[in-house]
Amino acid sequence: MPRYALKIEYDGAPFVGWQRQQSQVSVQGSIEKALSNLENKEHTIAGAGRTDAGVHAKCQVAHCDLDKEWEPFRLSEALNFHLRPLPVAVIDCALVDKDWHARFSALERKYLFRLLVRRAPSTHEAGLVWQIGHSLDLSKMVEASKYLLGKHDFTTFRSSMCQAKSPIKTLDEIKIDRIEGWSGDEFRFQLRARSFLHNQVRSFVGTLERVGAGSWNPVDVKKALEAKDRSACGPVSPPYGLYLTDVVYEPNPFT
Repeated sequence: MPRYALKIEYDGAPFVGWQRQQSQVSVQGSIEKALSNLENKEHTIAGAGRTDAGVHAKCQVAHCDLDKEWEPFRLSEALNFHLRPLPVAVIDCALVDKDWHARFSALERKYLFRLLVRRAPSTHEAGLVWQIGHSLDLSKMVEASKYLLGKHDFTTFRSSMCQAKSPIKTLDEIKIDRIEGWSGDEFRFQLRARSFLHNQVRSFVGTLERVGAGSWNPVDVKKALEAKDRSACGPVSPPYGLYLTDVVYEPNPFT
């Protein structure tokens, strides 16, 4: 029974999230349904991470086991045919070892959050960015973000519904850039870690936005982190500005 790695991108807007849910449209469920059209049986795939409703992916990774051996390109083309017209696509496919696992073989995950500063309603970026109407201080957000780097107890910045066994994680990188996007002034938050807690990135961004807006001081982020209390967190940013941009493996199955 050959195993295949799938590199997947999707617009999260019409989905209840990655994870399969009964009677609701999920990314996982949609791909499993497409696989059932290729091999007439129930299929279960495993993903590198569970994105929430409305969260997008430029590079989600999953694996599936099939009865027959497919040429990877033909498998991706067949899946994309059966996924239409949903905004999800298999952009690469590779045959992998039977013990390779999309989640447990991953060494690192990368996320991007896009925040648009603009008063007028966005047309081209609607649903793809978090839009706010006030200015932000980049230098203060960068200063505050440094308190989040490294290994910490991130209880403050994880959802109360998080199922992780421990709140202790290591944030390897957080980078904030200001760019001139298509629709105006855009702040991009790039984060990198082996794994993340539920709502961790959106909790970070919502809190840092408060710093940039002047409602919090940078040192308040340090105090919130040290509180190890969910109530000390700032607002949680909406999902539609968040993208899973990369999952790192060694070796990379897609090269």
